Amino acid sequence: MNSKLQHDLNNFENILEKTKQQGIDFLNNIENIPTSNTYSIDPKTVLNELGLGSIEALKEFNERLAPLMVSSSGPRYWGFVTGGSTPASIVGDWLASVYDQNTQSVTSQGGNSALIEFETINLLLQLLELPDSFLGGFVTGATMSNFTSLAVARQWFGKQSGKDFAKNGISEPINILTATPHSSSVKCLSLLGIGSQNYTVVKTIEGNREALDIGDLEEKIKALNGKPFILISSAGTVNTADFDDFEAIAALKEKYNFWWHIDGAFGGFAAVSEKYKHYVKGWDGADSITIDCHKWLNVPYESAFYLIKKDHINLQIETFQNSNAPYLGNPLENFNYLNVLPENSRRLRALPAWFSLKAYGKEGFRDIIEDSTALALHFGNALIENDFELLAPIRLNNVCFTLKGEHNQEKVSQFLSALNDTGKVFMTPTVYQNKKGIRASFVNWRTTEDDVKLVIEEMREVLSEL
Repeated sequence: MNSKLQHDLNNFENILEKTKQQGIDFLNNIENIPTSNTYSIDPKTVLNELGLGSIEALKEFNERLAPLMVSSSGPRYWGFVTGGSTPASIVGDWLASVYDQNTQSVTSQGGNSALIEFETINLLLQLLELPDSFLGGFVTGATMSNFTSLAVARQWFGKQSGKDFAKNGISEPINILTATPHSSSVKCLSLLGIGSQNYTVVKTIEGNREALDIGDLEEKIKALNGKPFILISSAGTVNTADFDDFEAIAALKEKYNFWWHIDGAFGGFAAVSEKYKHYVKGWDGADSITIDCHKWLNVPYESAFYLIKKDHINLQIETFQNSNAPYLGNPLENFNYLNVLPENSRRLRALPAWFSLKAYGKEGFRDIIEDSTALALHFGNALIENDFELLAPIRLNNVCFTLKGEHNQEKVSQFLSALNDTGKVFMTPTVYQNKKGIRASFVNWRTTEDDVKLVIEEMREVLSEL
């Protein structure tokens, strides 16, 4: 064994203890760590011939790389609908690395850690009050969850005319209808060979809405003259957290032949709250659903899951099956995740979510969701009292706003850049109904009213200096 590696093995406990303490120090001080910085490095470093060993590597990390880190998991990082790791989720994530399982099979001599994933999906179905008619699995994020679901939808579309697109390729245009798809769904259309521009846009409801207009949707359906199609609908749009009318879509599904996919990356968690669950009423009729755990479930990054109706398991296997691996056996008799999703190698990604669900229960996540939405409303009210205006109603946890007055439109980008440069808060730019705007997303379990107060004060100061 290499001498450095042998030394690390002998010194393993000390290495982990130093790393643990560094993590604790970071998390205990996260409120004071900037949300952005301008520090940079020259990444063209030289690879050491003999190696440094873990302790020396940690020292170099602290000197050169640690200053790159920002408090993206902190209470005032309001960009990209980003959650922050709860204590329980960190326990799960650390143990997932320690056990280092390749989570695939539920009945395998090489380990059956996939049973943990099955159990976690079952807990999530309970949290979201969805039936066990869905089968789910963990992927890296909403993009891969949308990809997995839409890949099976693509296979379904081909089967409507007796074709196997997974084996033989796409041989005809695929009809896609959607109103306000997330960019990840559009990206998936590109990755799946459908084409990122090959979808028909459904009108949104008149007024200040991003939800699809059911009347226009049905008109678009009728124009297809009975041809099958895939509908991509939204449970929480990016700018305004708007929801499509799932009950109305479910009624259309009784009349027309289509695959119904819901992108509920963060909005799906509305189901946990009695106050907001009406937004997702009827969504159990969908064929597939995307949910992102590293948003409102507040687990570390690279955690999302897909839900696809069990009735479609044959289509799912046709799409992803490793047909050149006979040692895996019959995929219907020997369930293996590599036969139902894109990745072959996959870590025990479900464990942080399992720990979180067990540690905090339904009430804990209900509190996080309702606290977040209350803070969004509080922030919105504070904006109105100052020199800002809302671009859309606050329905859930996203606040879409801008500087007050048309004459200030040219200052929006400058204002946001200066605000983010303070390192006190991070928000993202957007354009909504042809107006430059700013989007703030409340999902982090640490955020409090004090954070909102601090941010409002920073915004006033930055605005006064423009």
